[in-house]
Amino acid sequence: MNTNCIDKIACIHGRLNPCLQFAVLLFLRITIGWRFYLSGSGKLRNFDSTTEFFTGLHIPAPAFHAGLVGYTEMIGGVLLIAGLGTRLVSVPLIISMIVAYLTAHRSEGFASLYDFTDQAPFMFLCVTLVTLAFGPGKISLDAVIARWWHSRKL
Repeated sequence: MNTNCIDKIACIHGRLNPCLQFAVLLFLRITIGWRFYLSGSGKLRNFDSTTEFFTGLHIPAPAFHAGLVGYTEMIGGVLLIAGLGTRLVSVPLIISMIVAYLTAHRSEGFASLYDFTDQAPFMFLCVTLVTLAFGPGKISLDAVIARWWHSRKL
């Protein structure tokens, strides 16, 4: 490849990257936010069985933590979908997924990378780490609020 061709590819990439970035962040937020919502609302709808499950995992105050996790996932999922407080809400969701790995999924083992990535919390953890690092993208309530705040200060 000659330098001119590489320059053209870099130029095209530079133009497409902002579009791709907001589209990918929007897709990730909506899909994982919806899955968090479903997971959390399922825990709350089946509160007694969730509490029993947490009791079996030897989680202290299982009813309290069942409610905490259920509401964190449900409300956090809605906030991710909306792109509101995205970086802030990513933190408790990340903590919830780490705790899930250490409790509900610890028996599945961590002997290999495959064991780690094949478990249910993996995609949730990955996407919440992405939203923590990169924010919600241009199509989000966070972006609308930031634009309003910036225009107000001018």
